[in-house]
Amino acid sequence: MRRILSLVLVVLFLAMGRATFLAGQEPEKEAKPAGEKAAGEKAAESPKPKEESSVTEHTIRIGGATIPYKATAATILLKDEKGEPKASVFFVAYTRSDVKELSQRPVSFLYNGGPGSSTCWLHMGAFGPKRIVTSNAQPTPPPPYRLEDNPNSLLDKTDLVFIDAIGTGFSQAVGKAKNKDFWGIDQDAKAFAEFINTYVSRNNRWNSPKFLIGESYGTFRSAALGNYLQSHDGMDLNGIVLISTVLDLSTISFPEGNDLPFIFYLPSYAATAWFHKVLKERPTDLNEFLTRARQFASTEYADALMKGSNLGAEERASVVKKLSAFTGLSEDYLSKGQLRINLPQFMEELQRASGQTTGRLDSRFSGPTLDLLGEYAAYDPQETAITGAFTAALNDYMRRELKFGQDKTYNIMSEDAGREWDWKRQAGRGRGYGFPGAPNVERDLAEALVSNAHLQVQVENGLYDLATPFFATEYTMDHLGVPPELRKHIHMEYYDAGHMMYLRDESLAKLKGNVGDFVESASRPK
Repeated sequence: MRRILSLVLVVLFLAMGRATFLAGQEPEKEAKPAGEKAAGEKAAESPKPKEESSVTEHTIRIGGATIPYKATAATILLKDEKGEPKASVFFVAYTRSDVKELSQRPVSFLYNGGPGSSTCWLHMGAFGPKRIVTSNAQPTPPPPYRLEDNPNSLLDKTDLVFIDAIGTGFSQAVGKAKNKDFWGIDQDAKAFAEFINTYVSRNNRWNSPKFLIGESYGTFRSAALGNYLQSHDGMDLNGIVLISTVLDLSTISFPEGNDLPFIFYLPSYAATAWFHKVLKERPTDLNEFLTRARQFASTEYADALMKGSNLGAEERASVVKKLSAFTGLSEDYLSKGQLRINLPQFMEELQRASGQTTGRLDSRFSGPTLDLLGEYAAYDPQETAITGAFTAALNDYMRRELKFGQDKTYNIMSEDAGREWDWKRQAGRGRGYGFPGAPNVERDLAEALVSNAHLQVQVENGLYDLATPFFATEYTMDHLGVPPELRKHIHMEYYDAGHMMYLRDESLAKLKGNVGDFVESASRPK
C-alpha cells in the first residue's frame, strides 16, 4: 500500500488556449460584503475560503472512436453544521461533452489510498485520458518524461472524477478545521460522502449509474464509503471496483502470535520466487504452481503453524523442505525463522545472493541492497522506480494542460496522515464490543451488499503484489458471511503484475477491458 497554503485564486480563461467555467460545475459565488468598509477600517484577518475551477476542452481516441470531453480541475468546499467551510477538496473530472441524457451515462469516483496518498497513480497511470510512460519492472529513467494519450482510459465507458483525500494533492482543511480532523476511517468516509453528494447534486448526476473505484487503502475506504452512501444518504451504487484489496488489516500485518499472514503470503512468495527464477525446480505453469501453493498453505503449512512448539521434528523437516520448494528460501533460513518469514525479511533474503532487494508493491521490481547483512528490506524498489516520474508528470500536466495550481504545492504523499490516522471505528451495530482488534471493514461491504440486492463488486488482484496478497483477499471475500446468491455478485480478476498492475502495459489493457465491461454490465437497466 502507498504511504500513504493561503489559497490564491487562479482563474485562467483558456479553452483551446482559453479556460472557462463549466455550467453545472461552477463553484459557489463568493458572497458580497454586507456594506462598504469605512476609510481606514481594517480588513478581515484572513480571506474567506473560495472554490476554484479551470475547465479545458479536449478530444481522445479510444477503441477507434474520437471522444470529446471536458476536463474540470476544481475544488469543492465542504461545510460544517453551521455552514462554515471546513475543507477544500480538489478533484479532476473528465466528462464526455456529447452526452445528451446524463441518466444514461455512468459516473465513477476514483481515489488511491495510503492512507495519505493523493490519487495521482490511478489518474496518471491507469484510467485518466493521459498516462505517464514508465519502464516495465525497471526504474524509469530521469526527465524529460513522456506523457501520452491513454487508449486504455475508461472515458469511453464512464465519466471520471478523481478525488484527492484531504491533506493530499491540493485538498486541505480550511477555516478552523485541521487536516487531522479528517484522518480516520469514519472521518474520511464521511468527507468523501459529502463531496460525492455535493458533486452529484451540482452536476445533475443523481440518476446516473454510479461507481466507486479505489486502490489499496482506497478499497478499505470504498467498503466504508459505499455502505455509508447507501445507508446514510440513500445513494445506491451500481458497482464497486476494488483494486489491490485489503478490508482486514490483520491479514497483511505480522503481529506476534498471529500466524494467518504467513499463510496468506505464501502463494505470493511463491509467485515472486517463480518470477525471479530462484526455485530449484521451477515449474513451467505458474497458475498450476500457485494452485498447489494455496493448497499447501491452507492445509499442511497451516496445520504445522497451529501446532507451534508441539510440531514434531520429522513433520517440521518435511514442511521446511516444501516451504523451500515454494519460496526459494533456503531450508536453513526457514528453519531458523521457525517456518515464519515476514514480508521485510522475504524482500531482503530472496535475492541476497545477487545483492538485490525485492519489491513490495510489485515484486517483479528489484533494486540494489546497501547492507548485505541486513535482516529487513530498507526500501521498496518499486516505489523508488516510479515516484519521480509520476510526481513530475502530474505537476507538469496539471499546470500546463489543466491550467490549475500554478502557485500551489501538490502533495503526492502525506506521511503525517499515515502516522496520525485514527484507526478506531465509531460504535454501531456489530461494533463497539469487546477488545479492539485490527481495523476491519468487511462488515461494511457485507452490509452494502445486503442492503442493495443489485450491487456488484469486482476485485482486481496482482499476482506479484506483496502489499495486499491475493490469497488474503480470497480469504476475505469468502468470509464476508453474505448469502450464496450475494457472494455471486463478487467477481475476481487476476493479473501478471503487482499492486499497481497498470504499470505493465498488457495488464493495463486487461484491466481496462475488465473494468469497462463491469461498468457497462452493472449500468444496464435491470
